[in-house]
Amino acid sequence: MSALPVSPPPTAGAIEAPPGWPDPPERAAYSGLAGAIADAIAPHTEADPVAVLGQLLVAAGSAAGRGAYFEVEATRHYPNEFVVLVGDSAKARKGSSWDYVARAMEKADPGFPARVHAGLSTGEGLIWAVRDPNGPDPGAADKRLLAVETEFASVLKATGRDMGTLSPVLRNAWDGRALQTLTRTAPARATGAHVSVIGHITAAELAALLSSVEVANGFMNRFVLLACRRVRLLPEGGAPDPLSGSGLGQELASAVKAARGRGQVRFGIDARAYWWDTYPRLSVAGAGLAGSMCARAEAHVLRLALTYALLDGAASISYAHLEAALALWDYSARSAAWALGTSSGDPVAEQIHAALVASPSGLSRTQIRDLFARNQPAIAIDQALASLAQAGRATATRQATGGRPVDIWAARLPG
Repeated sequence: MSALPVSPPPTAGAIEAPPGWPDPPERAAYSGLAGAIADAIAPHTEADPVAVLGQLLVAAGSAAGRGAYFEVEATRHYPNEFVVLVGDSAKARKGSSWDYVARAMEKADPGFPARVHAGLSTGEGLIWAVRDPNGPDPGAADKRLLAVETEFASVLKATGRDMGTLSPVLRNAWDGRALQTLTRTAPARATGAHVSVIGHITAAELAALLSSVEVANGFMNRFVLLACRRVRLLPEGGAPDPLSGSGLGQELASAVKAARGRGQVRFGIDARAYWWDTYPRLSVAGAGLAGSMCARAEAHVLRLALTYALLDGAASISYAHLEAALALWDYSARSAAWALGTSSGDPVAEQIHAALVASPSGLSRTQIRDLFARNQPAIAIDQALASLAQAGRATATRQATGGRPVDIWAARLPG
């Protein structure tokens, strides 16, 4: 890689991570061309380097299209990914990180901006943007689409609507399947669509809006979560184009162009052995909502490794590419644990747990039922208590009374 000629700006004061913040990705995540570009941009922005890296991988994978893929059994994994940047606050500089990536991608691929869209609200709208020809309608000229949702909270609200079509259509889009909704007014269909998504949200919004439905149906585990924050203070900002004169932009352009005709990509010998060693741990699901968010670990790691390889112009996935993908994925798992903690995703369970925390002496089953003004069915409360007990967040103690013994539930706090 060429040395970057642009000097870092002065007075780049580092900001310490807040308590409880996930440990940063291992250095291996910044491998190859993807890492070189993220490293070149990092000193010139207050944004987290991992935000630049994650969005660059998604943007490059979107530009590559379906001309490259990794095959597992009868399933083809293309380099289309979904990522959500979870900021600690509105000042996490998520937008700044995207601006640098967008500038680099536009220079590498002049048609890139026309394929970037925002405003995901319905499945029908997404299908229309990548639709097949139909009679006099020529359809979408380019099936590559990158949705950049800087207010990802609105997407979560849209997926939560009754009878909404956005969630199932996006799930099929990530899977690379045909997109279609059966409506009489707009029965559009899209085959061969290459849809990628970048979302920005705060941790508070994610915790408040994410429901067990989006996790149970597999919508949210199709996203890579990356915690990001403001990492330095740059009173006068940095260079608007840190890649200028470095040669990295030209390398990016060449890599994206070559990726479109790469075809099937396989593991190299060392990477294949590494994958066999790593696969078992990726297949173990974690507990709680954070664990459910990571249920597609194997597929995400494959797609990330594929994109790292494509950016390096490689015909196969090397050990370094797989190591980079695993390092970024491990950070995603830590990000999910940080953002969601031990949350179950069940609003009934979370309400019960909050009441138990506020009642050190515990609550009886009758008192728990009364929390909901007796409007929750007994089975929902039973399931919620069982999930809290299984997660180690609540415990029941049987107490003797003058009559039938009573179970008193109490919260179990960490530490």
